[in-house]
Amino acid sequence: MDMWKGTNMNLEDIRYIGTKDFKIDLFEGMFKVSEGMIYNSYLIEDEKIAVLDTVDKEFGSEWMEKLQKELQGRSPDYLIVQHMEPDHSANILLFSRTFPEAVIVSSQKAFQMMVQFFGQEIAPKRMIVAEGEELNLGKHRLIFIEAPMVHWPEVIMTYDTCTGALFSADAFGKFGTKDNTEEWLDEARRYYFGIVSKYGVYVQKLLEKAAKLDIKVICPLHGPILDKNIGYYLRTYEIWAAYESEVADILIAYTSVYGNTKEAVEYLEKQLGEKGCRVQCMDLCRCDIFEAVSQAFRCSTLVLATTTYNAGVFPAMRKFIEYLLERNYGKRLVGLIENGSWAITAARIMEEMLKKGKEIEIAENRVRIVSALNEDSKTQLDKLADELHKHYLESINQTGFQEVIQ
Repeated sequence: MDMWKGTNMNLEDIRYIGTKDFKIDLFEGMFKVSEGMIYNSYLIEDEKIAVLDTVDKEFGSEWMEKLQKELQGRSPDYLIVQHMEPDHSANILLFSRTFPEAVIVSSQKAFQMMVQFFGQEIAPKRMIVAEGEELNLGKHRLIFIEAPMVHWPEVIMTYDTCTGALFSADAFGKFGTKDNTEEWLDEARRYYFGIVSKYGVYVQKLLEKAAKLDIKVICPLHGPILDKNIGYYLRTYEIWAAYESEVADILIAYTSVYGNTKEAVEYLEKQLGEKGCRVQCMDLCRCDIFEAVSQAFRCSTLVLATTTYNAGVFPAMRKFIEYLLERNYGKRLVGLIENGSWAITAARIMEEMLKKGKEIEIAENRVRIVSALNEDSKTQLDKLADELHKHYLESINQTGFQEVIQ
């Protein structure tokens, strides 16, 4: 596949040599990828030839065939290793054995990890690079950018002053195998909040560096090459890294054993809809839980509705809250709805869990359902709907609020 197809770029001397994985069902053993994954690798052909990253071990032969076809008998001078996760670094040893004269270029920490992964020193010819150091290929002058914890500590990125291409390692990537004709935002969001979001402060530092560059195209290690409206991608990452909401929408995440909690959720959804609020409901036992995580970060308000279970919180809800907190969830209003027939404790436990979050405000109107919805619990839901509606309007009208998806 020609990953440049559909872009505005004319980068004849930058070649795409990545591979597609249609067999994978879970990325990193936990994220559902129904459309598979793509492992991007690039070749810059100049007076000197540089390869940027390898691919997953399952595709080493395919990748090497693509590389040698593009080389047409020449030998690469450099392999730039930006990130040591095995889906990008697994074929360093294959490369070194095939091209023993080539120099491996990477960070000090990456070379340490190579020994960990391969059990030996595999790069007798090496170049250790740090922030701001350069590699001249001819007309292409590559500047290296340290990007620790985006999302591993050894990561570097590479900026090509000739074309304005930023080779961004795992940043700006997404799930799936489609090129840039596919909508980027949703799967990029699920990717970011699943994998990167714990390290938002480091992403912010990277974006400060990126703001000083004239970026014309972003070449990530997953997903499509991005060249249209670069400011859109940078602005989206700014919002995500700062843990800000994208929209004023309300997400109701729930679990329901016998349907009574679901009935309460549907009642609240109807009340909010009649007030003009945009609402999304997700059953945590049936949806992709990491899609629910990404939607919780997208929305300005979250409602958690669940039952007391074994004197605690229903397992899917507990896991959902843990996933949010692991990723530094905060700066949101959270409403609580609990249900139970005896010793009801769900809301209290959820509130205790949420205290670990940053700037989480618990809605004043907590709802308690005793077994089944009745007039009293409907009244509580009405009051919660009024509070959420007020916050919804404030979110829309607050200074600087911006909907990224527009």
